[in-house]
Amino acid sequence: MNKIVVFFLCIVLTTTLLGQTNHLKQQDKSKPFVLGLIDEIQSSELSEKRILNIYLPEGYDQNDAKKYPVIYLLDGSADEDFIHIVGLVQFNSFEWINQVPKSIVVGIATVDRRRDFTFPTSIKEDVTKYPTTGHSNRFIAFIEKDLQPYIDTKFKTNTDKTIIGQSLGGLLATEILFTKPFLFNRYIIVSPSLWWNNGSILNQPAKFFDASFNQQTAVYIGVGKEGLTPTAIPRVMEVDVNLLADKIRSAKNKSVKVYHDYLPQEDHATIMHQAVLNAFKLLYQTKQ
Repeated sequence: MNKIVVFFLCIVLTTTLLGQTNHLKQQDKSKPFVLGLIDEIQSSELSEKRILNIYLPEGYDQNDAKKYPVIYLLDGSADEDFIHIVGLVQFNSFEWINQVPKSIVVGIATVDRRRDFTFPTSIKEDVTKYPTTGHSNRFIAFIEKDLQPYIDTKFKTNTDKTIIGQSLGGLLATEILFTKPFLFNRYIIVSPSLWWNNGSILNQPAKFFDASFNQQTAVYIGVGKEGLTPTAIPRVMEVDVNLLADKIRSAKNKSVKVYHDYLPQEDHATIMHQAVLNAFKLLYQTKQ
């Protein structure tokens, strides 16, 4: 008799558990939240594969005629700035905000920032401490010859191109502005590491000084209350940014407009979001 009772109890418990499991399965309607695409490009200039995180705006359709601006983001890994910048782009392109046109965002995942974002330095201590440094020329060639043509071929892009870079990424964006300003028509430069090689970039010639450069170009430079730079010879980041803005203005090129933004309540760690938001307001003053 006891065996029969135990048998029936087992059946009841098993049926109940199976019923609960099936109920949970029916209730679970979760699915992945997809923010963008993960792509990969083989770079002939860098001799390596690079990961790209790509956001396509709402309504993007490969089959219609509409073309989109492209925002290129340095430090564009998923665990770096990609998610945050995409959020700002999406929010500012909502119809009831209409501050930024719907845009494609291309985040370039980081491999070696010191290698890719810095030009050669004469500071021996930095060469010793960071032996891979000094190959920004190759990374710039990658952007020009590999990346931009790839994006323009694969996606529906127009001629409007923006670059966003912070810290060493800001140094690279500044170098591009000086050496190949035609690659982008909007530059968002945040807390740039102009101290690299004891600030030598501030003394370099810039292509936008040439009278022949007539591409309409807007430059935003944002800096927080950041103080002394990590150099043997003391420098102040805010002062370097002032010098950069003054240098751009001194070209007196009417095609190049610069916005210098000081954010005293932010520092090197907190400035990115506010600076990019401010940049969008300044660089897209006429709402689309």
